Amino acid sequence: MSTTQGIKLDDETRNRLKALAKKRDRSPHWLMRTAIERYLKFEENYEREKSEDMERYEQYQLTGKAISNDVATAWLNDLSHNKAAPCPQ
Repeated sequence: MSTTQGIKLDDETRNRLKALAKKRDRSPHWLMRTAIERYLKFEENYEREKSEDMERYEQYQLTGKAISNDVATAWLNDLSHNKAAPCPQ
């Protein structure tokens, strides 16, 4: 189900939106909807990653277990040279 949601735009932004829509042969509505969907995906991914990072940090605080810089650097070096290597644990 879709509902209408209003948004107030200043004249400059509205004109830019109309001009881009015309160049892209799309409606301003389509551009706004697409922009909002992309923004939400980006922000949702950011929040998911932040949550995962906090869980990993809390686990580190509990156990003290970490991957050394030397091991991580060696793994990244292998990856940069197209050598398949499992992620260090």
